[in-house]
Amino acid sequence: MADVQKKQQPLLPHAVDLFCGAGGLSFGMQQAGINIVAGIDNDPFCKHPFESNVKGRFYQEDIFDLAPEFLASLYPPGHPTVLSGCAPCQPYSTYTNPIGHEQRELQPLDKFSELIAAVQPDIVTMENVSLLTRHEVFSEFLTNLIQSGYHYNYSVVSCSDYGVPQTRRRLVLLASLLGPIDLPSPSNVDQRELTVKKSIHHLEQIAAGCESLTDRLHRASGLSDTNLRRIRSSTPGGTWKDWDEELRAQCHTKTSGRTYSSVYGRMRWDELAPTITTQFHGYGNGRFGHPEQDRAISLREGALLQTFPETYSFLPDDAVIHTAPIARLIGNAVPVKLGTAIGNAILSHVSTNR
Repeated sequence: MADVQKKQQPLLPHAVDLFCGAGGLSFGMQQAGINIVAGIDNDPFCKHPFESNVKGRFYQEDIFDLAPEFLASLYPPGHPTVLSGCAPCQPYSTYTNPIGHEQRELQPLDKFSELIAAVQPDIVTMENVSLLTRHEVFSEFLTNLIQSGYHYNYSVVSCSDYGVPQTRRRLVLLASLLGPIDLPSPSNVDQRELTVKKSIHHLEQIAAGCESLTDRLHRASGLSDTNLRRIRSSTPGGTWKDWDEELRAQCHTKTSGRTYSSVYGRMRWDELAPTITTQFHGYGNGRFGHPEQDRAISLREGALLQTFPETYSFLPDDAVIHTAPIARLIGNAVPVKLGTAIGNAILSHVSTNR
């Protein structure tokens, strides 16, 4: 009887994470119960956070040099296979590319599509910026999925519906060879609990340019004398338009700069955070000012707002911290709780289609 029951247990999906970054998606899917066998990225800074937290094998590879045979060899036989591919989103982001110009040379999404067709994983998942849906490369990606035999489902979702305390909106796509697949169901979290205060208020106070004595990642970028005066003149939810004229940047006095009200702002304790970008550590790069303390939010605060656990390790204990690479990993990451929701949707799909 025990042998029969053992045979009836569903086999857990095994996943390979392309563009794995610091492991936000993988760690989240792992919390749902998916076995993460490998992560692939061309950024060497990804190795420590991926291997230390996810415990999967990290391969530093450029996706354009990745052979389908190597990718297929990473999966153990007999298990449902999952391939995730959160391709770099900068070509489709209004933050880095406001005119929406589409460069088709060396498109990571095209290469991802080629690998899917060659390897034929049972499940495919992708997370990206919402504007990707407006581009030809995405339409071609969907066409290629159909031609490869996949059912797919996608939508632009609010990450707060999945427990992420940000105003972040992202494209989530799931595709399957097993049958029609549903998108993740929103979490049961009380939206009133998704606040900046709930996420970061418990951390010790630090000054601009300083770090915690107990958590090296809880460190804030320094501020110039002018920016220190600016943030002291800022109120939560306010903008640079509230400052005295002498504090305003020259670019904001021009007509072309007057609409950029979201820079040099403070967060509000009782609201969602803005979308955490790779530049969140800089006070002038968005509404990334701490609600009370005269500084931009710290690396740890950014990670918590991305729903990484406070114990998540981004670099070895004896390594020198370079702010920009760590902030890039955090800002580019799929929020962990969104990853868990995606993982739960995949597990539910596999269990009903095995």
